[in-house]
Amino acid sequence: MKRVIITFGGYFEDFMGRLTDKEQKKVDYLLTLLRTQDRLPIKFKFIKFIRDGVYELRIEYNSTIYRVFFIFDENKIVVLFNGFQKKEQKTPQNEIVKAIQIKEEYYEYKRQQNKKL
Repeated sequence: MKRVIITFGGYFEDFMGRLTDKEQKKVDYLLTLLRTQDRLPIKFKFIKFIRDGVYELRIEYNSTIYRVFFIFDENKIVVLFNGFQKKEQKTPQNEIVKAIQIKEEYYEYKRQQNKKL
């Protein structure tokens, strides 16, 4: 399987811009797995379902933990949203709410584009 990965709203690009080259390479590696693997083994533990169709990509580099929210769209497109450095045990609720709001904005944008066709 080969998934197409797109971003929405510039949030992911802003997140990547704050990372070092080595951190970016780690994120790119995990995105490559997400893009190319049909089934991802549980032992990797780098994807977690959050709620309302939102997942998080879990990245760790040099004891620093990062999260990037995404959704699957039509089982083939992965839409990347906001990313952040995780500093607490649990994923902050405000980051989850932000991801859900971005997801709703994405689907509204998609509906508007489909109306134009």
